[in-house]
Formats: sequence, structure tokens, C-alpha cells
Amino acid sequence: MGRLFGTDGVRGLANGSLSPELALRVSEAAAQVLGRGKKRALAVVGRDPRASGEMLEAAVTAGLTAAGVNVLSVGVLPTPAVAYLTGLYDACLGVMISASHNPMPDNGIKIFAAGGHKLDDAVEDRIEALLAEDAAQRPTGAGIGRVLNASGARDHGLVIPDQYSLEGTHERYVEHLVEGTGQDLSGLTVVVDCAHGAAAEVGPAAYREAGATVIAINAEPDGLNINDGCGSTHLEQVQAAVREHGADLGLAHDGDADRCLAVDADGNIVDGDAILAILALAMKDAGELAKDTLVATVMSNLGLHIAMRDAGISLRTTAVGDRYVLEELRRGGYSLGGEQSGHVVFPKYGTTGDGILTGLRLMARMAQTGRTLADLASVLETVPQVLVNVPVNDKAAVAAAPEVRDAVSEAERVLGDSGRILLRPSGTEQLVRVMVEATDPVQAKQLADDLAKRVASV
Repeated sequence: MGRLFGTDGVRGLANGSLSPELALRVSEAAAQVLGRGKKRALAVVGRDPRASGEMLEAAVTAGLTAAGVNVLSVGVLPTPAVAYLTGLYDACLGVMISASHNPMPDNGIKIFAAGGHKLDDAVEDRIEALLAEDAAQRPTGAGIGRVLNASGARDHGLVIPDQYSLEGTHERYVEHLVEGTGQDLSGLTVVVDCAHGAAAEVGPAAYREAGATVIAINAEPDGLNINDGCGSTHLEQVQAAVREHGADLGLAHDGDADRCLAVDADGNIVDGDAILAILALAMKDAGELAKDTLVATVMSNLGLHIAMRDAGISLRTTAVGDRYVLEELRRGGYSLGGEQSGHVVFPKYGTTGDGILTGLRLMARMAQTGRTLADLASVLETVPQVLVNVPVNDKAAVAAAPEVRDAVSEAERVLGDSGRILLRPSGTEQLVRVMVEATDPVQAKQLADDLAKRVASV
């Protein structure tokens, strides 16, 4: 059996590979590992709006309370909100039930440690090891965890300052986001594609609170329409809406709102690399870019490396996955990092990627400079990049196959110094991702197609 945890928690087909039984066992094991030694531990649990989240939340809650942990259910909120509230309420763990940008039938369980931090590999391994053991003796009677509401929290020993009332969790998160913006956004009009996901309420609310005029689209989740032809993986709707309304920009989130991609006033896409470049320059100008260093993954375009070098900014790269960006940010004491996909992390304001905060900070740069998004994004000239996702049965085995590695080596020989090749298994799906960058776009596509065919033949 392969490793249960991927790059972003446990993910699979809801009620299929990700069953309620597995959700219960994983959450119970996580409670035993992360709540160990605490007399009455607390877990914050949130979810995105997909229908299976209701079922899985019940299973996760059962697992946590069976381990003697109190559960504070905060309802539908973005992943970064659950991480933030986990730290705010001094919980020993947080659980977000979401499959992010994946289609509606999928779901996932993302677990945060105390402080709202993502788990490292060693902690995940300990949780997985518990799953293989016989179930531990569970508490009974008064030892069973409780599911808390606003009025019952204090009755069960949870002390929360008045300004952090449980009744205002959504509002408190919006306040937190706006506090991290530091700029009045009055005069800017933005189209926000909420992907019928977790950002549907708090996203537009935060942008309006910061002063922007907001046109929200795909903000009516019904449990079945999340990510359905919309959001950060389908930018056509936000592009069209920006042109239709004459907006200054458009922002697109994914299902759990930890991502943000943008389009300029003409509907041109501004991806995560361009957003990182804009924000890195803004923070450098403000003296906020620690050690003049940006953290990104190996998937970032060569153009980002060039732009940062020209601006006197160092670029450190990590493996793909915002957890690895987070680890490097913490290790080096850096203040900005992210991914081409639109995960952007500001350690001063959050412990994970936050799409809404990213959108706010991007608009703050526009308001501060008076420049258009297109003008700001022009700092980055992308090197042609081709990405092909190849469906396979065993992503790890195929990616490591000798014939695949030999094909990559031969393609690298052909490419020489004019680009680069990256082939890796997806962290969340049964795919092998083939990425080729080359100054010649025709050559990049040909090499990517040839490698994809070799991968598919294994």
C-alpha cells in the first residue's frame, strides 16, 4: 500500500477511496498524535461546500470526539481560515474537509497542527502508523469529546476572549484579512470568481470591506457545482466578466480559496509566477521582503528567475507543494513564497496559502502605485512552457520507470541550455506531469508530446 498522505492531506473519491470509515480512523489517529498529553484538547473543523463534506464532517467529528477531543465546527470557510482559527483558539489541531480545485465527487482531509501549521512528513508517518495498529482503548463517559457551539464552549472549559467570539468566526477572519492589506482599495473594481466554493461569502465580503467595488460570480454553491467550469482552473468566465463590466481586474479562487489567479483589464491571465513577482517587488520596496528572498517551487517559470535576478532578489526553489514552500519559509525566516498555481504564503499573516489575502495584496499594490495590473505584470517575461498531464495507473512507478528516465535524459540532451524539463507524479491525482520549457515554443511542445507518449506507454 502506498503512502496515504499526498502533498496536501488525504484525498480521493468521496465515499469511494475516501470513505467515512477512513475519515473517522484518520481523524482519530490525528487526535491521538496531536492531542497527546492535553487533558481536554480542542480541534477546529471546517469544510468547503461540496455535498460529501457533510458526510465526511460527521465522520471526522466522530473520530475526534471518540479520541476525547472537543470539536469546534466552523462550517463552510476557506482552508486558510481554518488554519487561522486553529491558531487563534489555541486548538491542538485543525481539520479542513476539501479537495481544493478537484472536481465535486472528490474530497480530502487536510490536517493542521497547533498554531495552524501543516504537518511535516514525520507527523504524517506517525498518524499512518497508528492506522495499521489495533484501535487504542477509547475514553468513555465524561472522557468523550464534545461538539461545541458558541454558548457551550465556555461551559466545557474553553476560554475565549470576548473579541474572538465563536459567533463571529467568519467576521473575525475577514477582519484579519483586511488588517493584512494595509491599503484602501476604493476606486478599484474587481470581478471575483468564487468557484461556487468556500470563498463565496467571505471573499466578496473581504474585498468590499477593504473598499473595492466587487462583482461576484459563481458565488452560489449548492454542494454539487463547486469548481464546475469555473474558478482558478477555468478562467474563461472571469475573463469575459472583466471585459463585460470594464473592471480593473479579475480574481479567481479554487474550491477552498487557498489559491488566487488574476486577469488584467483586457482579460489576459496573470498567473502565480507573475503575482509572486509583483508582490516580491512590492515587499522589497516596502522593506518587508526578508533577506531580499522569494521562495517558489521547481515548477515556476524561468522567467521568474530572470525577473528576480534583475531586481536583486534571490529565488529559492523547493519541491512542488505549498507545504514545502512553507517549510523553506520557516527554515530560512523568509516573508514571501508561493507556487505558479496561485498558492501564495505571507508568513506574517498566515500559516498556509491564502487566496483572498493574495487578491487583497495584489490590489493594494495597484492602489499604491496607480499602475494597472498589466503594467505591474510586465516585469515578468515568461519562457514558453508546455505542461501535459498524463493519466496513469501507478504514478510513482511510471515516473520512476527506467525507460521514462532515459527518455527525459535524451530530451534534456536535445534541449541543452535553452530550457529545462521536469517530470513528476502529481501529489493529488493519478497523473504524471510532464513540463518542458524552451525558448523555442515549437520545440517545447514537441518534446513534451514525445515524453507524454512515452509515459503513457509504460
